[in-house]
Amino acid sequence: MSATWRIDAADFADPKLIALIDHHLAEMLGFSPIGCAHALDASDLRAPDVDLFTVSEGEALLGIGALRRIDDGEFEIKSMRTHPDHLGRGVGRHLLEHLITEAARRGARRISLETGTGPVFQAALHLYRRRGFEPGPAFAHYAPTGFNQFFHLPLIPA
Repeated sequence: MSATWRIDAADFADPKLIALIDHHLAEMLGFSPIGCAHALDASDLRAPDVDLFTVSEGEALLGIGALRRIDDGEFEIKSMRTHPDHLGRGVGRHLLEHLITEAARRGARRISLETGTGPVFQAALHLYRRRGFEPGPAFAHYAPTGFNQFFHLPLIPA
């Protein structure tokens, strides 16, 4: 992490943001079996129960990540994506810590996520496991499949 990085609420008027969301959605749809991709498009990321955050350095958009409120005690991580030009710099780790801290600040007792299976998901899986997320059952509206994986991290509300 660089001291010059900042995390902000998403500005949906920023074309760089929309391009990264579109890139993420296209990859998730391309690497997931039909009906198994749960990535959100820009309109879904504007929902009242979702907060999208950006990591930037100067004018460069480094990555995005969202929190979706499931209920009063549980949040979900959505749309974690590092911009392809900034892979390997710790953007995902920095953003993940922000999302965890923010969920705890909002009173979450658990933060969960859904992801896929296969080589394209390995870096994210490594990040989540290293941070302490553990495999578990499907949650919220998800139905288990042979492709989807579910991870959970218990939290102490701040």
